[in-house]
Amino acid sequence: MKRRHFFGSLSWSMAGLGLTTSCSNLSEKETSQHAEPGEYQLPDRLPAYREKIKTTFSKGSVTGSNDRVVLALIGAGNWGTNLILNVAELNKNVFVKYVCDVDDTRGGRAISELEKIQKVKPVRVRDMRKVFDDQEVDGVIIATPQHWHALATIWACQAGKDVYVEKNISLNIREGQKMIEAAMKHERIVQCGTQNRSADFALSARDYIKSGQLGEVVAVNVLGLLNGPIPFNEKGGEKTPDTIDWNMWLGPAPEVPYSVSRNKSNLFYWDYSGGLALGNDSIHQVDLARIVLDDPGFPKSAYCTGGRYLFDDQRDMPDYQMTTFDYGNFVLTLQTGEFTPYMLKTIPEIRYGDGFPEWKQNSTKIEIYGTEGKMYVGRMGGGWQVYDKERQVVAQESGLFPLKIHLGNYIDSIRTRDQPNGNIVEGHKSATLIHLANLSYRAGKKQLYFSGEHEIVINDQKARELAMGSYRKGFEIPEEV
Repeated sequence: MKRRHFFGSLSWSMAGLGLTTSCSNLSEKETSQHAEPGEYQLPDRLPAYREKIKTTFSKGSVTGSNDRVVLALIGAGNWGTNLILNVAELNKNVFVKYVCDVDDTRGGRAISELEKIQKVKPVRVRDMRKVFDDQEVDGVIIATPQHWHALATIWACQAGKDVYVEKNISLNIREGQKMIEAAMKHERIVQCGTQNRSADFALSARDYIKSGQLGEVVAVNVLGLLNGPIPFNEKGGEKTPDTIDWNMWLGPAPEVPYSVSRNKSNLFYWDYSGGLALGNDSIHQVDLARIVLDDPGFPKSAYCTGGRYLFDDQRDMPDYQMTTFDYGNFVLTLQTGEFTPYMLKTIPEIRYGDGFPEWKQNSTKIEIYGTEGKMYVGRMGGGWQVYDKERQVVAQESGLFPLKIHLGNYIDSIRTRDQPNGNIVEGHKSATLIHLANLSYRAGKKQLYFSGEHEIVINDQKARELAMGSYRKGFEIPEEV
């Protein structure tokens, strides 16, 4: 039953989310005004992936609806295990052949539970390239640390595998561009792990705004405030355990001695992630906000400030970041941090029920300010509500946690060759907001002007270099994918 409760008459268009190459409305004249005088000129060509985007792939090698889909899990930590077990329970004729992780202490639960479900024990491997070499494998679920997401996706596409890649999908802007190129060139499904793309309530919130009932949207505030504060005590000098292939764990990242802190707390280092609160968590809200706003392109500028205010430790990531994105006709602000134990995520009873979050202290809410009303949106089944000036709810729809639907959409796309809900193009656009926030912070808390047309920071050389990334020999992001 549709759990939709609208107030007033409205004609709804529930068309699926399509691929688009729209960018910000930053003109070339405006762009040149913010460039470094005498230092930087925009390239003649636009990002190469733009002319290669396809909305559907050829049906030549399509897997029939009754054919078995063979999968492999790459990255068998807690979340990767959760993903693969949810897929196995979908009853979509899926067989998991491999569980791959560079760390032998991970993956045991996934293997044992999968053996119970499918009556065959998956093969444990350390090196993902063994999975890619197996022609029987149709698709992979990539749940490694973030610094591996792009290269693993590109390798998988080159090997003819369809991909489900966890968020944040990339570590920098160029990686996302190359992931799109690889997906389109090799005609591979790439579903991003931004599950709200498969939530009905996200689309109905979008349609409510498009109807004009909220008025003109002027400001959007996105929260990603996690529990804390917790001090970080970096450890080092340990011997590399025999149970891990540390060289493969590092992969594209700089070569450093083994450290249990880097291994287990990789979300605290720039080399491996965009941060726990910003890159790993708030990407869900950022992507959901983009859906509800009808997937705008890139912002005209980004300014991020913040710092390590609570503990003088060795963590790269700030305790708190506040980012302002200027879209020209509205402003989106993003607050992320790890110091708010009084702010709470939406509880399971609401995610799987008909209720709504207690918005006042919800740590992952989106607030959309229109000229006629204010909309609250909650990720992962939180639903949405609109309040008028009398503080009355005038429209609402509750939601359901969309993980299983999202995973099912990935399996369906493997068979149909249609683009999935969480397609790589929109995934890249959402990831770019995370990258711009961190680029601004790392460039000295500087407002960065961004050419959405060229996907380049136009007023800071350090930010441009960080946006390109650097890689160890043998683990480079290839220019030709």
